[in-house]
Amino acid sequence: MELYSSFLHHHASPPSDLSFSSSFSPFPLHAHLQSLKLNRPFSPKFNLCAVAVDPQKELPRNSPQRLLKELAERKRATSPKKKVPPKKFILKPPLDDKRLAERFLNSPQLSLKSFPLLSSCLPSSRLNAADRAWIDEYLLEAKQALGYPMEPSESYGDDNPAKQFDTLLYLAFQHPSCERTKARHVRNGHSRLMFLGQYVLELALAEFFLQRYPRESPAPMRERVFALIGKRNLPKWIKAASLQNLVFPNDDMDKLMRKDREPPVKSVFWALFGAIYLCFGMPEVYRVLFEVFGMDPDAEDCQPKIRRQLEDVDYVSVEFESRKLSWQDIATYKASLISSSICSLIPKNSPPEDALFAHSRLFRACVPPGIHRFRGNIWDYDSRPKVMQALGYPLNMPDGIPEITEARNIELGLGLQLCFLHPSKYKFDHPRFCYERLEYVGQKIQDLVMAERLLMKHLDAPGKWIQERHRRLLMNKFCGRYLREKYLQHYVIYSEQVQDSYETNRRLRNPATTAVQQAIHGLAYMVYGKPDVRRLMFEVFDFEQIQPKAV
Repeated sequence: MELYSSFLHHHASPPSDLSFSSSFSPFPLHAHLQSLKLNRPFSPKFNLCAVAVDPQKELPRNSPQRLLKELAERKRATSPKKKVPPKKFILKPPLDDKRLAERFLNSPQLSLKSFPLLSSCLPSSRLNAADRAWIDEYLLEAKQALGYPMEPSESYGDDNPAKQFDTLLYLAFQHPSCERTKARHVRNGHSRLMFLGQYVLELALAEFFLQRYPRESPAPMRERVFALIGKRNLPKWIKAASLQNLVFPNDDMDKLMRKDREPPVKSVFWALFGAIYLCFGMPEVYRVLFEVFGMDPDAEDCQPKIRRQLEDVDYVSVEFESRKLSWQDIATYKASLISSSICSLIPKNSPPEDALFAHSRLFRACVPPGIHRFRGNIWDYDSRPKVMQALGYPLNMPDGIPEITEARNIELGLGLQLCFLHPSKYKFDHPRFCYERLEYVGQKIQDLVMAERLLMKHLDAPGKWIQERHRRLLMNKFCGRYLREKYLQHYVIYSEQVQDSYETNRRLRNPATTAVQQAIHGLAYMVYGKPDVRRLMFEVFDFEQIQPKAV
């Protein structure tokens, strides 16, 4: 079809008639346009042409309609519309009260009243036939590689936490890439063990290196810890213990890419030490680390970077002067050897009656003997009573000898002064006369105590959710904020050069108050043990208070 028309327009002449001729009709078409006005035409002669193409014929290559049509077809092929799942998979009917009560009453998490932390890490429902099949096939191999007896752990008494070791060991190997994690109780149980195990490892190695290197600052220690349990080195330890076939039963671990190899190994490694800590305590963690996995703290790849060290002219305790402590020394000091059917070390719940501190050797490793020169200074008379009153010190201890109580209170006061001693004051002359080592151990025990608290408080939550909650509660700015709410930041001892700048500059002050907060937790752990850390965190400073969201 083709339409063509030509017309002339003159300024003075009246509106003329326009005549159209069509090729598909023998009759002429006439149209009278009386209202057409063209004031300033570009040309006195206009040609109007209209072309209609048959829709069955193909569009021209550069036609916009063709390009839009091809684009729509390509979009339809590359990104098809997602299918909406049926409603029965979206909405589930809520459990009635009877079924909900049966679910909670039959849950293994409520079966152990004497071990609440261990009970909170058990699976939320009983193990089924598929779980038992894995246990029957692989558990003996895992226990043999870790150095445990072959008999089932259910044979132990109810008062022994090792009775649940088979269940926790099964959960430890069910990393997110394996088949059994599709079950909810297995997936959540493994993630909760992994969440706990990472803080157990960090605290264990922090205590080990603090006692092994009594003159070293925390920076080289962090490098040593990272060299031992960094995710790049974990496959090496798993292979040294011959556990790679349990982590990757269908693949060769050496041929896998890093992104496919390291996350499952890290998950299993952390969860494994979470299970060992719950059943056997911290001394068994040291045995598995250094005996089963063969970690060597003196290895060349475990040494920190060479840096300029400040000259340390102060004394250390006699027990650290002669030789480096081994993991056996630290493990046997933390707990007495108890002969049992599993040949492991079980820690005591309380220190001996005649012990000065809960962790005496760790206290002597972090508080130098030369700190006694500060006894009786202005801070000791003026600030120490106010700080001890705010923290609720000293605690009542059942000491049979009054001299022990007096000596503990003296050491506690000197340790508190060290907690408030900023590195700018004496560090360049006396490297250990500051809160750095106390801060290091305090940070680790603070993480572990909060992790245990969240696990016992949220029984049905997966480990990833608890990890996020843990991170938000222990953000550094909140830790310093809790200390400032007690108005304890005024007792921090700075040097004269930085005194004014730290008091007026928030960006300098907040890290310092955070470090003091963590140092106080470290001192409480050494003097009175983990229960006092819980008291400070949840009663004195109230770490679980709800913080307002940033606008």
